[in-house]
Amino acid sequence: MNKKNIQLKLKALIGIIALFNFSIPFSTPAFSQKHHNNIDYAAKVNGFIGNKGSGINKMELQFGAGFTFPGATYPFGMVQFTPTFFAPQKGFVVNQLSGAGCPNMGNFPMLPLNGRLQKSPDGMDSLNISPTPIKSVAGYFHVRLKGGIDCQLTVTKRTGMAQYIFPTNETSGTIVIGSGINATKITTAYIRITGPNTCEGYADGGSFCGSLTPYKIYFVAQFDHKAVNTGTWTGEKLSPSSDSAIGPNSGAYFTFDLSGSKTINYKFGISYVSMANARENLEKENPGFHFEQVVAKITAAWNTYLGRIQVSGGSKDYTTQFYTGLYHALIHPSIYNDVNGDYIGSDGKVYQAKGFNYYTAFSNWDTYRTQIQLLSILAPKKTSDIITSLLLFAERSGGSFPRWVLANYETGIMQGDPTSILIANAYAFGVKNFNIRKALAIMRKGAEVPEAKCQNIETRPHLARYLTKGYINASMELEYTSADFAIGQFALQAFNDKTLYNKYLRRSQYWKNLYNPATKWLNSRNPDGSWKKYDADWREATYKNYFWMVPYNLKSLIDTIGGNKFAQERLDSLFTKLDATYYQDWFAAGNEPDFEVPWCYNWAGAPYKTQDVVHRIIEAQYGNRANGLPGNDDLGAMGAWYVFANIGLYPEVPGIAGFSINSPLFPHIKIHLPKGILDIAGGSETKCYIKLLQLNGRTYNNTWLPWEKISHGAKLNFELSEQPDKSWGISNLPPSFD
Repeated sequence: MNKKNIQLKLKALIGIIALFNFSIPFSTPAFSQKHHNNIDYAAKVNGFIGNKGSGINKMELQFGAGFTFPGATYPFGMVQFTPTFFAPQKGFVVNQLSGAGCPNMGNFPMLPLNGRLQKSPDGMDSLNISPTPIKSVAGYFHVRLKGGIDCQLTVTKRTGMAQYIFPTNETSGTIVIGSGINATKITTAYIRITGPNTCEGYADGGSFCGSLTPYKIYFVAQFDHKAVNTGTWTGEKLSPSSDSAIGPNSGAYFTFDLSGSKTINYKFGISYVSMANARENLEKENPGFHFEQVVAKITAAWNTYLGRIQVSGGSKDYTTQFYTGLYHALIHPSIYNDVNGDYIGSDGKVYQAKGFNYYTAFSNWDTYRTQIQLLSILAPKKTSDIITSLLLFAERSGGSFPRWVLANYETGIMQGDPTSILIANAYAFGVKNFNIRKALAIMRKGAEVPEAKCQNIETRPHLARYLTKGYINASMELEYTSADFAIGQFALQAFNDKTLYNKYLRRSQYWKNLYNPATKWLNSRNPDGSWKKYDADWREATYKNYFWMVPYNLKSLIDTIGGNKFAQERLDSLFTKLDATYYQDWFAAGNEPDFEVPWCYNWAGAPYKTQDVVHRIIEAQYGNRANGLPGNDDLGAMGAWYVFANIGLYPEVPGIAGFSINSPLFPHIKIHLPKGILDIAGGSETKCYIKLLQLNGRTYNNTWLPWEKISHGAKLNFELSEQPDKSWGISNLPPSFD
């Protein structure tokens, strides 16, 4: 996802990102905790994947960079203790979105340095750390800085912990903590040294993709040794013995006597509510300085989640890539309430999470397509809490849904009405434990009331014209029609409301108002109904990409342009290039509007081409290396896509519980569902064409698999071939809703 203003500072980032060259061989951590079949799934993750851009087009870095981070985080945790993608030389920060394409968060960066501090670190940009990466797995990060300082990082849900081992020849070492520094620009910051081994502070959140995110984050930190010298800095001014600092480019430092132990342990807690809560989070979750114990606990937590899908029989690289994709899909949304239940609501007031956890970090324009379906089938209880959090966010900030949330702010970036689709998807896949009446009421407000807002951001811009004329800007309209279809499905499934279902089903067909018979493409129209130029109004993609974004009625779309042969030729042309940028007329593997397109062949009478192109994308666009993602991971959206593509099941239709089938890439896959085990056998990295498929021992000659057939457990057996079987799967058309 390329947000507005994404190219700001990208030129400067090129050299910075090169500091962290994570293209090294992957290795396992020193600590492990086993799970299913005595396998350490956390160790199969390569956290360096996605940390770099492709380097092919430096001015368009966002098209080939995953924007992931290599550091330690807990499943859906509040803390990300990591170098930030956007300024790795600043050190290890306490929060960072995974895969978002704009500078964000990155509060309280800290770094260990050899010797005593001789001058102010200022913005921490000039610190020459030249890191050498060693390991990055789920919950554990290891790097060695210039000068030989060994750094190991781990976390709990709301705290972070580091172990710094200084070189044997060093007699003193300094640790700097930047309070007035983050990945963007801070206006409010404060830090206070409260003792020879403690400090605390707060800071604001800066901005994200041109939108202010002025959350307030509170921070407390402790060392296991007392410093012999402490001080602060502000800008270029170093203030030895000072115990506080305020404002941008400020921070504190602690200098330690290393004549005895060369190891300094450091830990911190954060809160978005108060300093007292940050302190309580640290005391409750991380009371001692037992680094190995913290690593063991987080490894066990990651193994619990990652072990819910067991793949075997594949190559080491493919296995690593699979578990890294699953890992990325389980980082966000992030828990936002403290251990005592406190959290800041979307209205700025403090609330208590009672009987549930409150979450934030919602990249819903991205994640409604893949991640929410994956979370719904692997972690339905957590997904219920996520949906409840979104309902509360909307209820307290205007009564309409947000599109993209960071902390307690709706950033307003991207377009469409993605949260309605996200909630309908979760419900369809079995997540029921939330207020469904409230959900439908909020969906309807955003879809029926022009200028309905969440905070100060309009949920559906141009809604009045959409309702009266049935056409607006093309890419925005296609997002609205998918949302309308999902709302109708939710009304039918949750309330059996056929009247409301039919109303929204009719609205979902407004895509037909965009069809231009003269061009056989979907085009934008002027308010008077006249056609705009074919390339007008396509947000972060082209008319050739967005054309296929009618996933709920692909049969009608294909019939409209002339049938299967014409549709196949149009798809074939799109897939002649797999790594297009957002502004090129080919398939962009790293771009969300293209995520569902490979499966369109299943509706166009050529399932074997879906099987082929999905394998081609995985082989050519993904890799076990730092630049191994084709685009922004976007808070798990791409990671979830990769998981579904590899297991051979893709959730194509919004609001409908089912999968479009392709061939899996692993010989053995076992998915632990809440009500049973789904066994998938017969996948291959080298054979992509389906010759035979059996469901529970019976031949299944269909490219669509309803969730209800496998939700309680099932066995899928694939027989694959190197040669295409053009007859398989064409006798039964997947669902379309006209």
